[in-house]
Amino acid sequence: MNNKDINIKNRRATFDYSISETYTAGIVLTGTEIKSIRNGKASLVDTFCIVTNGEVWVKNMYIAEYFYGSYNNHTERRDRKLLLNKKEIAKIEKLGKEAGYTIVPLKLFINERGLAKLVIGIGRGKKEFDKRQSIKEREDKRTMDRLFKH
Repeated sequence: MNNKDINIKNRRATFDYSISETYTAGIVLTGTEIKSIRNGKASLVDTFCIVTNGEVWVKNMYIAEYFYGSYNNHTERRDRKLLLNKKEIAKIEKLGKEAGYTIVPLKLFINERGLAKLVIGIGRGKKEFDKRQSIKEREDKRTMDRLFKH
């Protein structure tokens, strides 16, 4: 599998939240974790971010144990530190503290230099009628594509 092919998305995030801002952050990983990500063995389901002591952490991110990793294998759902500059962290912390806003991971990918990057977004939770509107828009788009494709 090529590094360019690694593009793990959190589809649920864009459905549950209306994302206002996005940031691309590096992740502090161990050797076996990056190998598992390069094999595509990671998931962003039920993942969220918090800011503590001026650092952004991703919680509950699943990275499968590396098949060939022996005794030095990593734990699957440990907290991982995100790498952002101080201005970005301050802005994220300020927005994250506002009522109704959540910091959610949107996409995990490997950049052209071979480094794992995580796109995080600051979003406000959608209400039920907003979700219905999203579903309706998606179905309308599919219908339009289907009609004009032939």
